[in-house]
Amino acid sequence: MVTARSGEITTVSEATFEEAVLGSRGPVVVYFWARWCPHCPMIAAVLGEIAAERADSLAVCKVDADANPLLTRGYQVMSLPTVLLFVAGQPVRSVVGARSKSRLLAELDDALRLELG
Repeated sequence: MVTARSGEITTVSEATFEEAVLGSRGPVVVYFWARWCPHCPMIAAVLGEIAAERADSLAVCKVDADANPLLTRGYQVMSLPTVLLFVAGQPVRSVVGARSKSRLLAELDDALRLELG
């Protein structure tokens, strides 16, 4: 069993994605990254802060894009880092590239307002 709402970034793979993300009762942020990506560490740090601050309302997961090509292609991830917001098992927002914490939160909160009211 995968516990995605821990206040930390949970690593998911093709084997655990359905349970952790698609089966989640609450919103899930999924971060696609790769070791070679120069901007991925910055967004990872931002998402780590968001995971800790929003642990009661938002899960944050990460997917190694190179190790999980079916997910990467399936969600049409063409550039890294890519952050997808899932609500009720559906991707509702895509954010490509590094963002400041305030800008990323604004985009996520905007999408959550639209989806959850």
